[in-house]
Amino acid sequence: MEISAAGRLEVRITAADVGKRVSVRRLSEAGATEGKFTDTVGVLTSWDSGVLLITRKSGESVHVAESSLVAGKVVPAAPARRRGPAASYGELARVSARAWRPVESERLGEWELRAASGFTRRANSVLPLGDPGLPLDGALDAVRRWYGDRGLPAYLQTATGAEGAQELLCAELERRGWVREVTAELWTGALAPVADRTEAEAGRVVLAREADEAWLARYRRKGVGEVALKVLGSGPSVWFASVPGEGAAPAAVGRCVVDGRWAGFAAVEVDPARRRRGLATAVMAALARRALEEGASAAWLQVEEDNAGARALYAGMGFGAHHAYHHYREPEAGTP
Repeated sequence: MEISAAGRLEVRITAADVGKRVSVRRLSEAGATEGKFTDTVGVLTSWDSGVLLITRKSGESVHVAESSLVAGKVVPAAPARRRGPAASYGELARVSARAWRPVESERLGEWELRAASGFTRRANSVLPLGDPGLPLDGALDAVRRWYGDRGLPAYLQTATGAEGAQELLCAELERRGWVREVTAELWTGALAPVADRTEAEAGRVVLAREADEAWLARYRRKGVGEVALKVLGSGPSVWFASVPGEGAAPAAVGRCVVDGRWAGFAAVEVDPARRRRGLATAVMAALARRALEEGASAAWLQVEEDNAGARALYAGMGFGAHHAYHHYREPEAGTP
């Protein structure tokens, strides 16, 4: 908090700081005595009619009454990272997009409209990196028409919590009735420590350039058709890993896309009856070693907020959260 030379807390932010990352302290309750404070850190996305809207790294929006402010200041937009490779949101957004390509795409200014017959939100959502070349309302109308022509709901994929992320866009979407349906996180880490992991099953991991029927039998998304295979096989350098099982499906599978210095991990699945035996680690280590051979040095992956097992596994490998990403769905027909 900002403290004056006289030792008093001060509010050193104004409405002119909308769009900046701020830290504020407010009274927790109306008329609360000293000491009952709540601190909030995030991007100041609006300051209207005496109410501040602050978007936290997670994407959560917090309303703060101006009258309750005790202290406030602008803070650096990109706190120093304590571990893992440094990267901007824009770099990671483009790398992750190249690793999961749609079947069809079209540019709207600097936005990319993506479609793949509904297979995953990532491949069927707008990636809004930059200026769409139209006022926001006009751009959103164009987005809804484009997806409507394909019989698909319109989604925008946005991010919060990193330098260059889209807290302001998220706030504007929510004002227009767009609904946030999914929130997950993108984590990053150094690649070499993942490759150095050794497990009893490491020697059984098989790598291939294409996903065969056995690999698909373990993949959790059912009914994988031609469109899904195109998406799974997309990317600069794609590898599929599997550990043979006792039946038709492998005991474990995984996917990795190598793109310059980055290796992106996805689709790590383990037979429920064989979990907690190091299979996921063995799959990721084998893929990481191949990625190192191709010149990669950093790694990324995406993990859902409620997947405690995966989060514990990846944290143990040295991964940490870089930013949160969200999918906003268009309002229902007739909603403003």
